[in-house]
Amino acid sequence: MKDATISKVTILGEDYEVLDALNNITLADSFLKNKTGVGNGEAKLYVGNVSSELSSFFNDFHSEIKGFFLNKDLMKMLIDLKREYTEPQNHYYSKKTINGEKNIIDITKELPKKWGSLHEKLQSNPNKLDFIFYKSTITPPRIYINSSSNNYKLLREIGIPNISYISVLKLKNKTGSIVYYFKPFVSYSNEIISYEQLSITETKELEEIESSNKSDTEITNLKTSRIGQGKYRELLLENMPFCPFTRINDERLLRASHIKPWVSSDNKEKIDPKNGLTLSPTYDVLFDRGFISFENDGSLLVSPFISPMNQKRLDIKNGKKINIEIFFDECRINYLQYHRENIFQTV
Repeated sequence: MKDATISKVTILGEDYEVLDALNNITLADSFLKNKTGVGNGEAKLYVGNVSSELSSFFNDFHSEIKGFFLNKDLMKMLIDLKREYTEPQNHYYSKKTINGEKNIIDITKELPKKWGSLHEKLQSNPNKLDFIFYKSTITPPRIYINSSSNNYKLLREIGIPNISYISVLKLKNKTGSIVYYFKPFVSYSNEIISYEQLSITETKELEEIESSNKSDTEITNLKTSRIGQGKYRELLLENMPFCPFTRINDERLLRASHIKPWVSSDNKEKIDPKNGLTLSPTYDVLFDRGFISFENDGSLLVSPFISPMNQKRLDIKNGKKINIEIFFDECRINYLQYHRENIFQTV
């Protein structure tokens, strides 16, 4: 870490040095209150298997470990999950004590009302929600953390399995104290992939298109846009024939993602090739997950959730120029503004 680029962030007016990042921890069915299965589950959160890197990240779990959420992140997560709460695509279950006995009951019909209650609760919360956490006593190799804090329990109440995640920044404040910033988020796959690799959610999206009352041409255009085929891919590659990071121009080695996610786009935006970037795989993942974005002049934006060491390994830094602006016009700039405001992972 000594030769790594120093990364700093300011959170609620306080300056921190970013020491490391732990990304995309899945909020599993067993951890959440809104379950798609009927297993009991616990409040413990799985963060990875035993390793020197994980032990170092959490300072070997010695001493008191301080964490915090930002209320705005929990609110954004809840808003991003509103459709699943109000129009559930699955059945959801929860443990409830009835007459002194614990039972697993179907809570699907209760979710719309629960969303409203959680929204009201978050509106009255302070900006920063602190909690103390600790390593759960589970036999290795799996490592879990837990907390008795009500702020920590909020995450369990809000999350939905399969699409809810959390990333953690290890921060050092001006006094040298270590604190962990937990940022929850919702992620739907944005990568344009083949039929064989489609998730359940993406398959449902294609089925909805197929059953719509649109014309055959509209249905074909929307479906091929979703899986990166047809006229959409052809026009995107004509407009952006190589990856600006690597200069690779072999179509077989390039990926394309919508800038404004497919699931968030209207029918016109779904098939607009200006709502796409052609990138080689590593940089496509970084962009798709919100770890990088771009200013209107093409300057690179790098998320603090990429550790300083990995920023150095990837040769990426804030403000770096990579000549991607040659592909920008007013239309693509508008899509990039959406990406910066809604997808890019910042604090």
